[in-house]
Amino acid sequence: MKMAHKKALSRMIAAAALAGASTCAVAADTIKIALAGPVTGPVAQYGDMQFIGAKMAIEQINQAGGVNGAQLEGVVFDDACDPKQAVAVANRIVNEGISFVVGHLCSSSTQPASDIYEEEGILMITAASTSPDITDRGYQMVFRTIGLDSLQGPTAGNFIVEQIKPQKVAVIHDKQQYGEGIATAVRDVLLANDVEVPVFEGITAGDKDFSALIAKLRQAGVDFVYYGGYHPELGLILRQAGEQGLDVRFMGPEGVGNTDISAIAGESSEGLLVTLPKAFDQDPKNAHLVEAFKAKNEDPSGPFVFPAYAAVQVIADGIKIADSTDTEAVAEALRSNSFETPTGTLSFDEKGDLKNFNFVVYEWHADASKTALTE
Repeated sequence: MKMAHKKALSRMIAAAALAGASTCAVAADTIKIALAGPVTGPVAQYGDMQFIGAKMAIEQINQAGGVNGAQLEGVVFDDACDPKQAVAVANRIVNEGISFVVGHLCSSSTQPASDIYEEEGILMITAASTSPDITDRGYQMVFRTIGLDSLQGPTAGNFIVEQIKPQKVAVIHDKQQYGEGIATAVRDVLLANDVEVPVFEGITAGDKDFSALIAKLRQAGVDFVYYGGYHPELGLILRQAGEQGLDVRFMGPEGVGNTDISAIAGESSEGLLVTLPKAFDQDPKNAHLVEAFKAKNEDPSGPFVFPAYAAVQVIADGIKIADSTDTEAVAEALRSNSFETPTGTLSFDEKGDLKNFNFVVYEWHADASKTALTE
């Protein structure tokens, strides 16, 4: 563990000692996990997925006796998927002496926050950030329970090449780390397979009027559009494209796979192609978890629900294996073992990425249901 974080923990222990013996006993019996992501902002729905998955894991682990005699406690922090707020959140987590984090959600928030966690010896597992840049820096405290854009992009690109077989593809993105990164990966696959990409450009997240973009797509004569980014913008693009008579099929990554895209785009969301993690809620072995979520009136079908559950579980299992909450020991345990989780058997490489993860291509429907097109 880095010295700065040890000092922060020492300050907390000293403060607890001054508060009295009963406070110390409670602290000793609790392991806090920060749950960092968007509670507010345009993609708060994805934060909800992460939070309900992580909280369910905490609840069930505690009911089963906790971790080495200690109970887990989830502490939610709102970064609104904003990089500056994510840095502020990371510093709060440091100051509160929390050693473990599940989050952040958006890659553009996870990357700067992870700089702080690495420096302070805090172990972080993201269940949603897919940018390869996050784990390309040789960090030892950064892990993830979801796949990379370097896998998701080729999954989408190869499906377009082999199944759609378009003549001209427009590749659009939202100029953010996640959106532009996945769009670039898809474009590269298309170009490598001699598919013409006459339009590759970014829109601005938060924009509402996409008439100029739609006119450009029509002028370019594209017969397929790939979008890298999140559902609020793509929903509007789909709706306005339908209203303006642009009859082409669209595809996007897991950041658009949200029921709200159907609420925004209506019938224009029918036939949208989306790459998502496997529908873990459909796995019979997870039926008991699905029932537990439904008993709380929570939706277990979101793409980040089960990866967030798995993130908490591997933290807990890592602490058990290490027989310690020392984050360096836990990180070593994560890299040296495999873990049985609701998302499958997970093992991590030296970068902290999963050794095996598959994205599935789905056809989205206007009623917000989806049909798997690949295994």
